Amino acid sequence: MKIFITGATGFIGSHLAQRLAAEGHQLRCLARSTSRTENLRALGAEIITADLTDRETLCDAMRGCDWVFHLANLYAMWHPRPEEFWQTNVEGTRCVMEAALEAGVAKVVYVSTVAVLGKPAGRPFDEDSPAGPRQFSTYGRSKAEGDQVVWELYRTRGLPVVTLYPGIVLGPGDDKPSGIYIQDLIRGRVPTPIFRRSVETYTSVEDVVEAAIEAAKQPDTVGKRYLIGGERLNGMDYAREICDVAGVRVPWMRLPDFVVIAAAYWFTLCSNLTQTPPPWGLSVDAAWTLYNGFDFDGSRAARELGFSYTPVREALSEAVAWYRKRWEEEEDSPRRHGVHGEESLEKERRTS
Repeated sequence: MKIFITGATGFIGSHLAQRLAAEGHQLRCLARSTSRTENLRALGAEIITADLTDRETLCDAMRGCDWVFHLANLYAMWHPRPEEFWQTNVEGTRCVMEAALEAGVAKVVYVSTVAVLGKPAGRPFDEDSPAGPRQFSTYGRSKAEGDQVVWELYRTRGLPVVTLYPGIVLGPGDDKPSGIYIQDLIRGRVPTPIFRRSVETYTSVEDVVEAAIEAAKQPDTVGKRYLIGGERLNGMDYAREICDVAGVRVPWMRLPDFVVIAAAYWFTLCSNLTQTPPPWGLSVDAAWTLYNGFDFDGSRAARELGFSYTPVREALSEAVAWYRKRWEEEEDSPRRHGVHGEESLEKERRTS
């Protein structure tokens, strides 16, 4: 199979590319000129350097491809230029889908996010539950608009699409908000577990990859939507699981939700003034998203696509091991080279 991937340099996309290459598929991967593509090149992937809104280049690159996996998006709970959410998550998605139609690909797998659904009534909700009245972040709102674009093209032009809506994705390589929280918690940088009663649904990055590939392979998935998530944990149990896996103590402080939300408003105000990310990633968008939670039943995907969810503990163990290995390498690097390492802040674009 010839396969085109957007977001292959991101968290979920990189895992997907590795798996598809291991299965012997030919890969074409879209990347920006500033992206690091050496790992993709090592897999034998052909790199297409272009912007997500370059429809002509996208269409040319997709010609001859059997499947398209669209994972590229701007994912952040705070961003100094909010308009970029719409440029990437709405207009970028529109260009990818229209290019896929023009190129005549057989199947498009769109990896979206459960954040587009807001807070549906009922707990846990599923694919048949009506979406909630609103989303809780700029990211979620932009992804919801992109989702509407996708399904309008499905209804009006026959776009052969299937969409996945993962919950919180865990695994090696995650440096987005969920991964930052894990790292800060086990390094003692988080003073308190947050939103201890709010329930989230978790999944392994390998589960998302498995679901995406099976959604592409199976002939009857066009027009379907799948929630991707297995175990459901409240914030306190999740923090305990992280700390237990890492062998560290759970922070002793307990703050009520209203204090955490108030802090998020203050942090966001400071971030908007200084144009720097908030401490611990605790923005207003992050606070309201986590407070409302994503408590859903993802069993339909496992049943219809034929896979089993990885236990949260196993996914966390793999993630923590990866973080610790990287920390050791970062600590060793200045000693080898005799210089102090510097960190650079890149745009928060991912896949999953």
